[in-house]
Amino acid sequence: MRIGYRRVSTVDQNLDRQDLGSVDKLFEEKLSGATAKDRPALQQLLEFAREGDEVIVWSIDRMARDLRDLQAIIQTLTDKQVSVLFLTENLSFSASSSDPFAKLQLQLLGAFSEFERSIIRKRQQEGILKAKERGVYKGRKPMIDPLKVQELRSGGMGVSSIAAALKISRVSVYRALKAA
Repeated sequence: MRIGYRRVSTVDQNLDRQDLGSVDKLFEEKLSGATAKDRPALQQLLEFAREGDEVIVWSIDRMARDLRDLQAIIQTLTDKQVSVLFLTENLSFSASSSDPFAKLQLQLLGAFSEFERSIIRKRQQEGILKAKERGVYKGRKPMIDPLKVQELRSGGMGVSSIAAALKISRVSVYRALKAA
């Protein structure tokens, strides 16, 4: 079975450019690739894949942005006798092939992907610090209105009821009550 995996980092990005060709089953997600364990579609793919299957991925950085995650994912799949094909890099991995050059390429490209992610985070932090210095950066807009929480509490609602009504956690309700 040919299994496809496509990922973009945010919900407003489009998966269309990652053309995998004909696949029998497709797993997609719109989440950061920072860690493999936080990606449900990837976890489902790892559970779904069976001996003899082939996993098709557009490029290495779509599967993982951390070298250890990348190696662990490839190892998990090849241990299950599942082959992995990265289209952009034209790299293929399977339990039956032990191409040392392909393994070196995977490690180098994975390391570059991880390095790129680190640089992006560093630039982001630098930009936030500069914006804070200028007084421009205020952080994310609050998702919870403390006055609304206080109003509901004053109306006699309990913490659990407020949390359910506003679709927030009880901890958030307590935090909002403290802030109000």
